[in-house]
Amino acid sequence: MLEHLTTEYGRSKKAIKKRLREFSDVWRLPDEKIFAELCFCICTPQSRAVYCDRAIKDLEKSGALFSGGVDEIRASLKAVRFPNNKARYIREARDIFSSGGRLEIKKNVDVSDIASTREFFVTSVKGIGYKEASHFLRNIGHGSDLAILDVHIMKNMLRYGLLDKVPSCVSRSCYMELEKKLGKFSREIGIPLAELDILFWSMETGIIFK
Repeated sequence: MLEHLTTEYGRSKKAIKKRLREFSDVWRLPDEKIFAELCFCICTPQSRAVYCDRAIKDLEKSGALFSGGVDEIRASLKAVRFPNNKARYIREARDIFSSGGRLEIKKNVDVSDIASTREFFVTSVKGIGYKEASHFLRNIGHGSDLAILDVHIMKNMLRYGLLDKVPSCVSRSCYMELEKKLGKFSREIGIPLAELDILFWSMETGIIFK
């Protein structure tokens, strides 16, 4: 089974590394783009990532992501599950990171202490748990040592003997333990954690996305 995994990695390695370089490039973009990535991650729970990405791009294009009310935001979340809650979370997040009429989110990302940064986003932003915070930080180039424990990743953890069963809910302590297990596995097989995450996700979905 591990042979299949390493074979798939060999096939996808170049594309995976390219995608991670693209994530790193995001950090050089304005705060509005960083905020858009946070909003994308707010939308992802129980929703398809491609639909969430499309919805956020629509909100960016219309300007509603940066100035619209809850109803205006919700109108673009038709393909996203729980649009009422997520529209409200996006509006509240905008308030958190707005100062003097401008979005200032980068200053809340301590690149020298990503673990504490993740805790900040989990405790400060509604709709953001450990999975979403890890996803957000990876998508802006600062989460290479964080695991994004969504259903696709945990199904593969089960497949490779890292889990006895997929947990129905993940507490902080459980998340940290699973993250350690996946990190140990990545070191043992020689595939960096961020690359392993994308590999597992692409094996389940058929695409390398975000």
